[in-house]
Amino acid sequence: MKLSAITLDCADPLALAAFYQQATGLELHPKSDADFAALEGENGLSLAFQRIDGYRAPSWPDPAVPQQLHCCFRVADLDETEARLLNLGAGRPQHQPNADRWRVLTDPAGHPFCIVGGFAEQPPPRCAPPPPNCRTSRS
Repeated sequence: MKLSAITLDCADPLALAAFYQQATGLELHPKSDADFAALEGENGLSLAFQRIDGYRAPSWPDPAVPQQLHCCFRVADLDETEARLLNLGAGRPQHQPNADRWRVLTDPAGHPFCIVGGFAEQPPPRCAPPPPNCRTSRS
């Protein structure tokens, strides 16, 4: 069994795909449409977006609407990457559990995601759980 896609619910798949396409440089799948869009990643892993009627954005850190999952991205420079993503339309929650090592941002649909410093020093883990510093919980 091989993981082939991570799919996020949202109100506008093409708009959310455009945000992540600009953020990551991944290519939009040619059959993407208003109901389902996907970005094709390396090694066959896609980041996908599906339209949900009545979509409600996660309210992290308030658990009223849970985040359910989040993605972590390793980056070389936290400040530079954060500024670039904010310019693309990301949000920055006030609560930042460890802003010196990682930042919690939200995509335009409200999904929390992390940018984790240290891309140049350490490649992301393979076939392992996310690094312990990639948590959006208040613990």
